[in-house]
Amino acid sequence: MMMNCRSLAVLFTAATLIAAPDIAVAQPAAPQEAPASAAEAAKRADASYRQGLRLYSDGKYAEAEAALQSAWELNPTFDVAYNLGNTEYKLKKHREAAQYLSFALRHWPLMKAAAKLKVTAEQRLAESRAQVGAVRVTVGVAGAEVLVDGKAVGRAPLEGEVFVDAGEHRVEARLEGYAPANETVKVAKGGSAEVALAMAAAKSDAREGAPVAQAPERGAPGAGAGASAAEKPPVAPVEPVEPASPPQQRSWVPMIALGAASAVGLGVGIGTTVASNTASDDAHKQSAAIIQGRGQCVKPESSWSGPCEQVRNDASRADTLGNVARVAFIASGALAIATATYVLWPKPKPSAYATALPVVHPDGAGFAVTGAW
Repeated sequence: MMMNCRSLAVLFTAATLIAAPDIAVAQPAAPQEAPASAAEAAKRADASYRQGLRLYSDGKYAEAEAALQSAWELNPTFDVAYNLGNTEYKLKKHREAAQYLSFALRHWPLMKAAAKLKVTAEQRLAESRAQVGAVRVTVGVAGAEVLVDGKAVGRAPLEGEVFVDAGEHRVEARLEGYAPANETVKVAKGGSAEVALAMAAAKSDAREGAPVAQAPERGAPGAGAGASAAEKPPVAPVEPVEPASPPQQRSWVPMIALGAASAVGLGVGIGTTVASNTASDDAHKQSAAIIQGRGQCVKPESSWSGPCEQVRNDASRADTLGNVARVAFIASGALAIATATYVLWPKPKPSAYATALPVVHPDGAGFAVTGAW
């Protein structure tokens, strides 16, 4: 069965979510259920997205909101944000509309087909922005969870503003190992505020250990003074024994060579993964623009032949780069295992030997056996 353009693009996007950037987007937090597979997630996201568009066209904005929100939770991309923002705008939910439309505009593709839609997004964002307030939050520690009025909005550093209703709001930052930081800010309708939260490392409660008592010096009081041991008779000198030769040191050259090859494979894997993600994202954005323009790529009209061909080329390039990345990661992992095996493999024990030497003392005579086995 032939897969349509959007489904193909969504599939590639969902399959490469592990390479997403560490910057958190200031947006309404929503619980995400772990899908059984990336393909299933892409299929569900595409179905919800299309259902939302149909409901929006029929004027059923509340139902469209639920469908598009489901698509957003599975695949938060600019086109889903754009349509979800328009839906919230129709429902007069200006705070949510501003949040989604601002996200869409920050990630808008450079495509002529989507240029006229951008004007609508900018106009509706301005109208919604005038009805609410905005807070730009900066936190001194990256990765800290940011909360507004007790509701999580992302992790530092946040991208973009957090839109709130006019009034007073409490902004917090939390991270394990650091003391929480918070600030209360008042925002006017159509206004904005800046909040900077500095977080200090939490103090350790560990107690210092008790001092360790030192053993008394030999011959000092308390060390058995007055109880001198009887001197032993002298022992006849013996010939020094040659110590066993230490085992041959393991060469580090193979370890360095294997480690370097593993690092190169890892670098190739990361580079091709990034390139695959970029091609996948391009295909996704282009197919979204085609859908927004009422086009399709199953049997495209002549006006859509060029864009559809570009989508197919980008999707093919993403697939090829993805395969190269997988091979590179597998090779890197195999070389890393070989390096660890070489380092951790037990070293050969020294060969066993034994030496018997005569020992003479006043009480008698005998042999002393020394060696290693």
